[in-house]
Amino acid sequence: MAMNRGLPATFSADLEHPLRWGVIGTGSIAHTVMSDLLLVPDAEMVAVCSRSADRGAAFAGGLDLPRGARRPTVAVFERLADMLPEIDVLYVATPHGVHHEAVIPALESGTAVLAEKALTVHYRQAQTMVDAARSNGAFLMEAIWTRFNPLHVRLRELVAQGVLGEIRSVSDDFSFRFPYDPGHRLYDPALGGGGLLDLGPYPVSFIQSLLGDPDSVDVAGSLAANRVDDSATLMFRYADGITGVGTCSMRAEGPNTACVVGTLGRVEIEANALRPTRMTLYRDDLEPEELTTSIEGSGYVPQLREVQSRVRAGDIESPVMPHRDSLSIMRILTGALSALGVHHP
Repeated sequence: MAMNRGLPATFSADLEHPLRWGVIGTGSIAHTVMSDLLLVPDAEMVAVCSRSADRGAAFAGGLDLPRGARRPTVAVFERLADMLPEIDVLYVATPHGVHHEAVIPALESGTAVLAEKALTVHYRQAQTMVDAARSNGAFLMEAIWTRFNPLHVRLRELVAQGVLGEIRSVSDDFSFRFPYDPGHRLYDPALGGGGLLDLGPYPVSFIQSLLGDPDSVDVAGSLAANRVDDSATLMFRYADGITGVGTCSMRAEGPNTACVVGTLGRVEIEANALRPTRMTLYRDDLEPEELTTSIEGSGYVPQLREVQSRVRAGDIESPVMPHRDSLSIMRILTGALSALGVHHP
């Protein structure tokens, strides 16, 4: 794993001092993730960047506080350039169609970046971001928080230990019904709207984390009235007939389940595959085994701890969600969008 060649002069390297976080974007995901940040002891939210000072102040004042905690003092900036010298880590929670406008200058300043998924809207732009992280020695990670869920971690361990034998198929679904609304960001092509970029990173990441990069990917899907993709099924093909199937949709509520099948057994996540608290291990001639976990906050705390750990260590990427995986995911999504006739500038 690549390492940071040097930390910015303002970096809070002293372990006795919390890392200073800033956020750009004040939507619901920013609220949820930054509220979870308040559960991380060595992290401190100190700044928010918003084009509206009133909206930024309202965002900071509306965070969900842990019991007994004091509300953090948060500075509001209208310009990202003014905020960057005051923080160690930037969380980018703007629509992915404009991620690059914040990610690139942050990395060039030496500021660590956690950027929401999808990292951006096409592979070429993702490669530019990774290049910026490497050339500036700055940490960059795509916020696919599901990789840090304790049961997802345990599942990868079971696969690596050979408990399921040779993995033959992996399936994952993330689908919900969101009626067509051309004014909403999910359906706004200028903001990178569409199911594949908003929902697709989760099933694609899940399959890729277990099977690696596919030999080929086939896609079938549908487009909304404004030509934004609203549903897709991706078939991942590997050597010896191994397959992965990922589905995402904004047209219909799906089962939101996942299944990993091997020659010696299988694991089923039977509900809420994004944030599971229970999964079942089935093995030949053995009773089914239920594996359970609890969720810290809204589920983002393990991801935030990973960022904290890697930034303090001077790393520029996480081994759990490395740059190469983000690039692989974006390559798959870009190809699927192209096959459906969707092209982002």
